[in-house]
Amino acid sequence: MLPKKRAPTHPGKILLKDFLEPMNITQKVFATHIGWSYARLNEIIHEKRGVSVESALDLADVFKMEAQFWLNLQQNWDMWHAQKTHHRVKPIRIQAA
Repeated sequence: MLPKKRAPTHPGKILLKDFLEPMNITQKVFATHIGWSYARLNEIIHEKRGVSVESALDLADVFKMEAQFWLNLQQNWDMWHAQKTHHRVKPIRIQAA
């Protein structure tokens, strides 16, 4: 369930606060280890880029977890923001022939 009054936590913030910081790993070291550019990692951490399927697979490999974890975080983030700007569409009425 999505929070109503605040945005869900971006996967980049989870990556930084729940994984990199507790492990005392710098962004530069992590980016090199995972084979990403520093810019790519930094953009995810600073919420300027989302976690793609490929990124989720890399993160799942490096942390020995399911990629779905990262994809669910990203989907929640995307859905919450989309709902804020979505213009509702009137339902269509289907008439029997």
